[in-house]
Amino acid sequence: MSIERMSGNQRMSKIVIHGDTVYLAGQVASDPSADIKVQTEQVLEKIDALLIEAGSSREKILSTQIWIAHMGLFAEMNEVWDAWVPPGYAPVRACVEAHLARGELLVEMMVIAAR
Repeated sequence: MSIERMSGNQRMSKIVIHGDTVYLAGQVASDPSADIKVQTEQVLEKIDALLIEAGSSREKILSTQIWIAHMGLFAEMNEVWDAWVPPGYAPVRACVEAHLARGELLVEMMVIAAR
């Protein structure tokens, strides 16, 4: 089975497709100075765009891994997440507190989806 790598550089691909499974690299906010709700919205917008580029959609997400800078931000991040996930299409999910690559980042998400 072939492996297709998209939107990448020497270090990483933003999208890898193997068969009918789409793997997205971790996505962070475009504006790291924004609050957790805006950062979450920006991350989800990037995920939507990458899923479309890969021939998938949020209704086909199988699994999501979420890292947040502080668990105190969990409820606010979930408000945005809950509004974004279509009813009846919730993927399996894990969310952990983590030190992200840059101190101002509050959330990062990585997705696996079907095509």
